Amino acid sequence: MTPVEFIPPLAAGLLVARWLAETALGFLNQRHVQANAGEVPAPFRDTVTPETYRNTVAYTLAKLRFGRWEDGWSTVVTLAALFSGLLPGSLEWAQERLGESAAAQAAWLFGLGMVLALPGLPFDWWGQFRLEERFGFNTTTQRLWWLDRLKGLLLATVLGYPLLVLVVKLFGWMGERWWLWAWVVMMAFQLVMMVLAPIVILPLFNKLTPLGEGSLRERLLALGERTGFSAKTILVMDGSKRSRHSNAFFTGFGRFRKIVLFDTLVAQLSEPELEAVLAHEVGHYKRGHIPKMLVWSALSSLAGFAVIGWLARSAWFTEGFGFAPDSGVAPTLLLFALLSGSATFWLSPLMNFWSRKHEFEADAYAAAAVGSAIPLIGALRKLTEKNLSNLTPHPLFSAWHYSHPTLLERESAVKAAG
Repeated sequence: MTPVEFIPPLAAGLLVARWLAETALGFLNQRHVQANAGEVPAPFRDTVTPETYRNTVAYTLAKLRFGRWEDGWSTVVTLAALFSGLLPGSLEWAQERLGESAAAQAAWLFGLGMVLALPGLPFDWWGQFRLEERFGFNTTTQRLWWLDRLKGLLLATVLGYPLLVLVVKLFGWMGERWWLWAWVVMMAFQLVMMVLAPIVILPLFNKLTPLGEGSLRERLLALGERTGFSAKTILVMDGSKRSRHSNAFFTGFGRFRKIVLFDTLVAQLSEPELEAVLAHEVGHYKRGHIPKMLVWSALSSLAGFAVIGWLARSAWFTEGFGFAPDSGVAPTLLLFALLSGSATFWLSPLMNFWSRKHEFEADAYAAAAVGSAIPLIGALRKLTEKNLSNLTPHPLFSAWHYSHPTLLERESAVKAAG
C-alpha cells in the first residue's frame, strides 16, 4: 500500500477510534453515576440536599446523552467532509472563480470553515434552549444568542481572515522554514489579543462595570496588597444575561490585568468566599502557573506548526484526500485542523493531570492567603451545588475530561495542607 492509499484509512481510523473512546468513557461515567444515584454520597450528606443531588444526577446524565449525539454527529460530518470529495471539489471551484493567490486560498479556508461549522449550530441551539433551559440555567434570548454568533462571525472575518492570508503568504515567501515564521506570527497575534481582548472584544459581548465601593471591594483590594498582587481594576460582568452559571477570571497581563467577577458569582457567594475564590486565582499567578502554561502553549503550537510544515512538503498527505499535487498549503492547514484533535485527544489525561496539580496548588495558596480553608471549601461547595456539577464522576472519565479536581478531591487536599 502506497502512502497515498494508506492515508484515508489511517485518518478514518483515527477519527473512529477517538469517537469509540469518547463513547465508551461516556457510558462508563453514566453507569458510575447511576450506581451512586440512590442517595446522597456520604461525604456530601451534610451539605447537599436529596433534591439537589437528584437534579445533579439528572443534569449529568442529560449532558452525557446529549454529548453522545453531538459527538457522533460531529464525527459523521468530519468523515463526510474528508471522504465525499467536498474538500478538493470546493477548492477547484474556488480556484476557478478566485484564482490561486494567498487571499483566494485563505478565502477558501475561511469559507469552508464556516460551512463545516453550520451542522453543529442546531446542537449549540438545543444545548442552550432545551438542555440548559430544562435545568434552569439558560437566561439568554433567541435574539441575543443569534447576535452573539453574528458578532463572532464578524470578528473572525476582521481578525481571522487577514491572519490566514498572512500565513498562506509566508508559505510562498519564506521557503521550507515558512512554518517557523508562521508560528512567530501566531504567537505575536496571541500576545496582542491578550491585551486587546479585555479592552476591545469582551465589551462587545458583555457589560463590564467597576465593582462598587463597599466592604467587598475593600476586602479584595486588601487581599491584593497582602499578596503583592494588584490588578488595574476589579470588574463585574453581566454573565446573568446568558446563564446562571458563575465564574471569575483574570484577563490581560501586566498593567493591563483586570479581575472579572460574574454577577452571578457575586450574588451566590459571601464576601469571605469571594475573597477565597480571588485568592485562588492569585495563587495561579504567584505559583507561576500562567507563564508555565504560556510556555507550554507556545511549545505545543511550535510542534503543531512543525508537523504542518512537514505535511506541506509531503504531497502524499493531501493527495490521499483527493487534492491535486500543486494545491498549495491551504489543504494541509485544513486537514490538520480536522484531524489533529483526534490525535491530541489521547494526551488529554496528561494535560488534565498537570492542570489539576495547578488547581491543588492554587487552593493551598488561597487557604493560606485568607488564613483558613473554610471560606474556600464553602465557595467550592456552593459553586458545585449551583452549577449541578457531577459529584461522582468515574475516575477514567474525570482523567480525560476534568481539568479541575472533583469537589471531594479538592476538599481533602486543602484540609490535608492544613
